[in-house]
Amino acid sequence: MTRARAVPMPSNSVLAPLYAGADLLDAFAIQLPAGASDDVEVLARAALERQAWWIRALTRVRDVVMAAVAVKSSRAVGLAAAARGPVIGFFPVLSKSATELVVGADDRLDFRVTIQLRADAANGRELVAGTVVHCHNRLGRIYLTTIAPFHRVIVPASLEQAARAMKN
Repeated sequence: MTRARAVPMPSNSVLAPLYAGADLLDAFAIQLPAGASDDVEVLARAALERQAWWIRALTRVRDVVMAAVAVKSSRAVGLAAAARGPVIGFFPVLSKSATELVVGADDRLDFRVTIQLRADAANGRELVAGTVVHCHNRLGRIYLTTIAPFHRVIVPASLEQAARAMKN
């Protein structure tokens, strides 16, 4: 199976104006199998809703630890967002076009994730996930420093899950 790889942030993303001054800015991509969906929402759901057991376990640990400093749990974020509009996983959907879907939330830090479907150099298609985070205070920076190494493993694993799901 094709592995996800680090790529430059998509220059054509609606998030591009947020890149300047970001505390975290990264992107990963994976080539999609022939016959994969052309619907960016279907692809985003395959990446963000079908998490591996170890990602779900890390999310539960995050929720327990962060409750001690009054940061919303993933469940609370998802429930609040679902009351206002669509969610993917527990992430509120902020915008959607034919080739890009953006999820995100604001709390101690503002985060946005772009999921893009684009043609790759080999005339295939690839799924790109780019993340932009801006911290507001010391707690946000401490939190980001703590989770960033996990984030850099989880995002590629999530893209790989989406690609596997599209093969079936």
